Amino acid sequence: MKIICIGRNYTDHIEELENEKPTDPVVFLKPDTSILLKKQPFFIPDFSNDIHYEVEILIKIKKLGKYIDRKFAHKYYDEIGLGIDFTARDLQSQLKSKGLPWEKAKAFDGAAVIGNWVSKDNFADVNDINFRLEKNKEIVQQGNTQLMLWKIDELVEYVSQFFTLKIGDIIFTGTPAGVGRVDANDYLDGYIEDEKMFSIKVK
Repeated sequence: MKIICIGRNYTDHIEELENEKPTDPVVFLKPDTSILLKKQPFFIPDFSNDIHYEVEILIKIKKLGKYIDRKFAHKYYDEIGLGIDFTARDLQSQLKSKGLPWEKAKAFDGAAVIGNWVSKDNFADVNDINFRLEKNKEIVQQGNTQLMLWKIDELVEYVSQFFTLKIGDIIFTGTPAGVGRVDANDYLDGYIEDEKMFSIKVK
């Protein structure tokens, strides 16, 4: 399985990091070794002094697909999840300044939190899902899929032009504003609507 991540998909997040608004989705990958194992804490890696959380809505691909038309994209996933794209912001900034790839800052071991999954049938509209991240019981990020520049089905269509989507692949759909640093002993809790999807301790 592969993890396909979308960057710069919420205008407010683009603005907070002073990035340029893209004309197409920004796409990068994480290996399966980046998945944080269930019930394990997140360990801040030695190579960074500025690890940031980025909470995101996820979808899980349920059948093989290539060059998927947007009007059929909904047939390729039936589960919605929530996760964190952990980012070594200091390392990312160094790499970006040199025009180099981001993988060292985005794809390291433990950098992908994948929470529980729920049926998309739980939602009247996948383009109107509220989600949030709490750090130490305070809300630090909140968003709604209405605010995506590219909605979920558009992302499935776009990504499938470049990568064959296979059963079990996961798409991270981008993060809203409010990203910030984590420190040892922080607790991170993620919610879709009012259902807790994950709980992570930082060490």
